[in-house]
Amino acid sequence: MISQIAAAVIFIIMFLLIIMDKIERHVITLLCGLATLVIVFGICMHNMDAIIETINFKPIFTLDFWYHAGTASENTAGINWPTIIFIAGMMIMVEGMARTGFFRWLCMFIASKVKFKVIPILIMFMLLSGVLAMFIDSITVILFLAAVTVELAQILKFNPVPMILAEVFCANLGGSATMCGDPPNIIIGTALGYSFADFITNTGIIAFAAMIFTLIFFYFAFRNELKPKEGSEPINPSEFPNPSEMIEDKKGFIVSTIIFLIAVVMLITHAQTGLTVAFIGVFIGGITLIAAGKHAKWVLHHVDYKTLLFFVGLFIVVGGLEQTHVLELIAEFIGKISGGNLMIMIAIIIWVSGIASAFVDNIPFAATMIPVIKTLAAANGVDLETLSWALAMGTDIGGSATPIGASANVVGTSVAAKAGYPVTWGRYCKFMVPASVVVLVISTLFIWVRYL
Repeated sequence: MISQIAAAVIFIIMFLLIIMDKIERHVITLLCGLATLVIVFGICMHNMDAIIETINFKPIFTLDFWYHAGTASENTAGINWPTIIFIAGMMIMVEGMARTGFFRWLCMFIASKVKFKVIPILIMFMLLSGVLAMFIDSITVILFLAAVTVELAQILKFNPVPMILAEVFCANLGGSATMCGDPPNIIIGTALGYSFADFITNTGIIAFAAMIFTLIFFYFAFRNELKPKEGSEPINPSEFPNPSEMIEDKKGFIVSTIIFLIAVVMLITHAQTGLTVAFIGVFIGGITLIAAGKHAKWVLHHVDYKTLLFFVGLFIVVGGLEQTHVLELIAEFIGKISGGNLMIMIAIIIWVSGIASAFVDNIPFAATMIPVIKTLAAANGVDLETLSWALAMGTDIGGSATPIGASANVVGTSVAAKAGYPVTWGRYCKFMVPASVVVLVISTLFIWVRYL
């Protein structure tokens, strides 16, 4: 009982500190993780085995961690090393692509194809944001897309905020479609043994249907704001940037594009090849560094190590809740409220996940809920996959509703503010909350119809 209280208190403190945003996230989770190891496992439980299971180093040295035949083994105890290793590898790949100017070239190339007309750019950038976020971290997608949007706004004389908001929403929506799109999906996939194909054929279909609504919604929401102002002078075509000028390293550009395509193929086929996401992360990161040559140090320097450390601390804290069986109590509570009814259970998971993710980081919430849905499925005899898709859609989409719900939101609004276009909570939520609610409704109805 004492260990459960200690684990819960540490978890709550961690969440509150993350919400307050006064201390860097990775410092918070690492300190709370250390407190879990010392106070919960050491002082309260006197259990060295719990510490070993939570640190979870042993699986790294097994063949199954890197290659498996058939269904992947589940790995929810403690630190989820496949998630951390995969994200690290993809971060290295993305930095290698960014160094060559790949993302800026792609944005400018698409804008040029629609002759730099604002409304077509809005539609194309929304689609680009969603597609890129299926394979690349949404933070990176928005970082470059928002910067290019601001640059185009200065040339074409329009307010970039509406377009950036639409891009942010589409990045979060696109990320929900695949296992490697959003961090919550990576955590769910690696913990429960789902493949890229599992996500694309389940959450991917929901995301595709929701994207159609999203395009229509933001088109009507922003079309008047993005129209050229009356009396404004036509833009001289010579002012339009040449996409080829965005490429800083032509040879590196070609190589990084090939590496990206290899990563996509490996992810799509990893269920058939037996290669785990940990192996894919190491392989892609390794060939990126080899291809970067003398620029490898620059690539490594720009990797976001703080996010990786954030994951390490987070998984330890959640491991404390798991080892003390607090998560089982939460699962039992949800099971009682739903009365074992799968329809109600799905609704609770989607909407609680969505609302919670609008105000707290969706990554720790997803990590916390995985053992909960496993217990729910086992105790009530329901399909774990169905609950998994509900959790994925709830955490991914709910995070779009507020400026702090997901990292992509923070990045997008920050880029706009630095360019002289601050985004208030009122303006942000005016458009993003209705869009989020409708997509959550679509997700709920879709899962009910398809899986019940």
